[in-house]
This record gives sequence, C-alpha cells and structure tokens, in this order.
Amino acid sequence: MNITRVGVDIAKTVFHVYGVDRHDQAQWRGKYTRDKWLHAIVKRVPVGAEIGMEACATSHYWARELQARGYQVKLIAAQFVKPYVKSNTTDRLDAEAICEAMSRPTMRFVKVKTAAQQDIQAAHRIRHELVQQRTAKANQIRGLVGEYGLAAPVGIGQLRAALPRWLEDAENGLADAFRVLLAGLADDLRYLDDRIATVTESIERHAQTDPVAKRLMTLRGVGTITASALAGALGDAQAFKRGRDFAASLGLTPRQHSTGGRDRLLGISKRGDSYLRTLLVHGARAVVRYTGGKEDNLSHWIRQLTERKHVNVAVVALANKTARIAWAITRRDAAYDPEMAAHAA
Repeated sequence: MNITRVGVDIAKTVFHVYGVDRHDQAQWRGKYTRDKWLHAIVKRVPVGAEIGMEACATSHYWARELQARGYQVKLIAAQFVKPYVKSNTTDRLDAEAICEAMSRPTMRFVKVKTAAQQDIQAAHRIRHELVQQRTAKANQIRGLVGEYGLAAPVGIGQLRAALPRWLEDAENGLADAFRVLLAGLADDLRYLDDRIATVTESIERHAQTDPVAKRLMTLRGVGTITASALAGALGDAQAFKRGRDFAASLGLTPRQHSTGGRDRLLGISKRGDSYLRTLLVHGARAVVRYTGGKEDNLSHWIRQLTERKHVNVAVVALANKTARIAWAITRRDAAYDPEMAAHAA
C-alpha cells in the first residue's frame, strides 16, 4: 500500500480518514477516536505524504502535530470543500471530499498558524469579546436607570462618572433594592474595565517587542492594537502571494458580478476577518480626517480621492492600501517608506 494523500474529517471525539494512492485509487477508509487517529496515520501513511483537513477549530493544532511527524499538511476553507461533497453530508463523505479538493491544482489553502500566532490572536478575540460585554453592560445600565428618569451623556466615561452620583443621590427616586442592584452593575462594569485593561496591556507588550509589529506601527493609522493584530494574522506573510490577496482575505476588495463580457464592480465583499477589517477602517478614518495641511504623497492622494469620491469610499480605499503595505513590509522584511505609500499597489 502506498498512500500519497489523505483527507481527514476532524471532530471532538471521532475522526474519519480517507486515503488514496498516486493513481487516486481509494486505499484506506477509517474511523478512529481522538487518541488513536494520529497513531493510525503514522502506522499506515508514509512520511512526506499530503494530509488535508478543513480549516476549523483545532485544525492548526493537529496540523502542527502532523508536521512534526514529517507530513505535508494542507488546510482548506470549508466553503471550498463543500462542492466536492457527493450527495448528503456525512463525516465519511466529508473526508473523501477533503481528499479530492486538496488535489485540485487551483485550490486555495490556509497557512498553518504557529502557536505564537494563535496566542496573540486569542488575546485579541478575548479583548474584543470583553469590549462587547462592556458595551452590553453599559446599555443595560442605561436602559434600567432610564425607567427612573435618569440619563447619562453619550460615552462610557460619562456613564462611569454618573453611576456614583446616582447611587449617592438620595432624592433621585431610586429604591433601596434597586440601588443594591445598580451597585452590583457598577461593580460588573469596573470588573470588565479591569479585564480589558489587563488584556490590552498584554497586547501592547507584544506590539512593543515583536519586530514585525514594531515595523507595522510606523504606518499611518496603525497603532499598537492594529499592529499586533496584523502581525498575528500575517505571520511571515508567506500565505499570500501579493498584497491584494491579503486585502481580499479581510473583505476590503470589491465584489464582482461580471457576465456577457461586461465587468461590474460592487461594494467591498466584507468577507474574512471582520475584526481586523474594522481596526484598519477605523485607523484609516482617523488618517483621512487629519490630512488637511499635510504635504506628503499619501495626504495628497487622500485629498484627491476625497474630491472625487465619498469620504467613506476614501476611508475603505486607504484601509485597503494599508493592508497591502503591511503585507509588503512584512513579506520583504523592509521598513515603511512614506514616499512610496501613495504608489502602493
């Protein structure tokens, strides 16, 4: 038996495998538990063979385990596997579909993330979730006190300042029982503030010590949070052949609907990493807002664009350009050149 390619449908407890030889003839169909499937791979598949999996939860961990054993690992996005699933979806058929999809010469693969990349991305995900929880908590407080005729100005800082005043004001109509509840909500808000501050400090330390993140912080509109997120997403930037591919992975390139020889570009696709896309767009918005009076090439390019297009179009275009520049300086291990920024493609 000479298995050259294996598709694996991974799960929490049960793993299905499907292996073929160099003639694409099925040689192995199997079902294994979590603690036995790697042993089965090592026993039946020669070192150097290709092993494919869907890019999903735990896939990067298993990919690193397989790479350590000498296998070539290919991760495929789930939407690219689906067209190869025959009939109804089952774990066995999914493994077969993965094996077939990875053989296509034009298939797009996901680069395996290192443990360090996953560490920093985990920090960003946790921080993002905590910020959402804090926003929800603040909205809950505003909604509850609104029933008693109390309102704080816009902004989380204004709400923090108003809470002690509401709790100490004996004439505002709040019942003692509700004051106890409100004090608990204020404690929840402070706890979330502290957790966000702790995770943010961790991310900022990474940005200050990681050489890629330090170079990325020289880009306009890229601060410590965005630089750290970019460094975690890019790695060594070898996963993308060009800057436009990286921008497309963030959903910053136009959708197309072309038929009959007529090309039609629509709005940006908004696919891929929405978190990183949001950071880049917010950073670009700040840059566009404060270009007045600046005479560098990038500022001239922004002003010329805003004269022809809506400001939101200019913001997204700048976010797209920033993503491409970030890829270029990471891939080439080069410093940011402001004079070349307006010409980045």
